[in-house]
Amino acid sequence: MYDEPIEDPADRTNKPVDRALEKVNKFRMHAELAAVFEGVRKFDAQLYPGFDPQLARDIQRRIGKLEKAKSPDRPILPPQSAPEAADLLNVWQTQDLSTGDYHIHRRPGEVMIFRWLQGDQVETYYERLQAHFDAAMEGCREDERQSLEWKKEEQTQAYLAALDAVKVKMADIYLREPIQKLKNLFVLSTQTADEINIAYLCDYIMNVPAAEVVGKASAPPDNPTDGDLAWFFKLFSLRGMREDVEQMLFFTFLQKSGDAFEE
Repeated sequence: MYDEPIEDPADRTNKPVDRALEKVNKFRMHAELAAVFEGVRKFDAQLYPGFDPQLARDIQRRIGKLEKAKSPDRPILPPQSAPEAADLLNVWQTQDLSTGDYHIHRRPGEVMIFRWLQGDQVETYYERLQAHFDAAMEGCREDERQSLEWKKEEQTQAYLAALDAVKVKMADIYLREPIQKLKNLFVLSTQTADEINIAYLCDYIMNVPAAEVVGKASAPPDNPTDGDLAWFFKLFSLRGMREDVEQMLFFTFLQKSGDAFEE
């Protein structure tokens, strides 16, 4: 997906199309979260803690280098970054790691999750991504109709019409077709949240206890406070072709809110 926009609330308008686009952006981000992290719940993917710390830091450093190399408002990587991107997409093979599963490196208050997809797994990912988005949009349309349709003012009716007109192909947002056609095109996009509810991510989307992802020492206690559940979250999505096979790498960095980062 595209890098999420930096938005100033003061810039928001009440234009019907803008209101509809806000919903699109919200559901697009939620669809990506669900498609990336539902593997255990939907496809019997495994969690593999104990990922090599040195390799984890190396991948983190290299992805950070790629992020700095691209334009802030454009997810396409420059040509000179293509070899690095291709190597990262192939780490699963060079390191004899499984694809589709979640490879986890963790320290107290900090977690890195790596997930590689290739070939048919990528196709399934896009199918699920679209399905999550479509379901969310349809639910939104129905809810908004029920709560707003009785209002006959022009702005409200225009907003409902704008929602009905939304037709988003998630693969287009991910630049899938250009990636497939231009074999040396690599794309890196991000999704960031200053605070994500770790229980929502683990218990609801992944369907696993938080302790299995972040470790027992960092897992929220029984009857957690909002502070116990809040983690900084950043998801990197690297996409490209290698030897005519479509590949993806999802790298997630999680840090418990309030914890200082240590190199």
